[in-house]
Amino acid sequence: IGDASHPCFPHWLHRLHQAFPWCLVSWTLSLDTHSLSYNVTIDPRPRDDQPWCEVRGEVDQNVFLSYDCGRAKIKYMSPLGEEVKSMSTWDMQTVTLRDTADLLKEQMPDVTPEKQIDKGPGPLTLQARMTCWREDNGGHTSASWEFGFSGQLCLLFDSKNGFWTMVHSKGRRMKEKWENDRTVTDFFRTVSMGDCWLWYHTFLEHLEKMLKTSASPTTGHPTVKSLATAMMHITWILPVLLTSFIITVP
Repeated sequence: IGDASHPCFPHWLHRLHQAFPWCLVSWTLSLDTHSLSYNVTIDPRPRDDQPWCEVRGEVDQNVFLSYDCGRAKIKYMSPLGEEVKSMSTWDMQTVTLRDTADLLKEQMPDVTPEKQIDKGPGPLTLQARMTCWREDNGGHTSASWEFGFSGQLCLLFDSKNGFWTMVHSKGRRMKEKWENDRTVTDFFRTVSMGDCWLWYHTFLEHLEKMLKTSASPTTGHPTVKSLATAMMHITWILPVLLTSFIITVP
């Protein structure tokens, strides 16, 4: 199972693990499940020639492209990225990713923590990570979103059941606003369960032959530490467990 003492193991999951250790048995059992992710970073006040919006595409956490959605510039980071050039769905992807970035930029003033303490040289950046994958049990579709500020994971959204989970206090405003905004919620669900799943199927035919030669993850903007692997296996029990967790764990 996953190591609950590992620094990347979030505090809320550590406490959940203490209360319900059996619920994380599948933490590392998804290694054979392919996943497609897009990390979107929004910088409200970019410096010099830095982009206000950057998207990194990943297959099984291997970066295959970097997309400056403000300037519509693409950098292909691996052999798999080169395959994207020939995909008929890529033009559609860029439009959807730009729409996602525009929505996040528009929403940012309303979801940024009111009393944010920014210790860095600039303002908070907003990160969103969308992941879609095929579940082990029967090949059903699953998808999730992770949201955070300047690398701090704050909020999770299970696209399949519409369940929001705040994992850091900086995500409070975000959760309160978005869980009551049908337009925003529907957008996240449609893009992750619809568009991302279509792209996933398009990529699937290229995965087996290309993944072994794909580039390793590269560095860039600080991104939210991914919980997609854990989410693949525990989101279906979170609504029930968290209710008991709140009652039984002080």
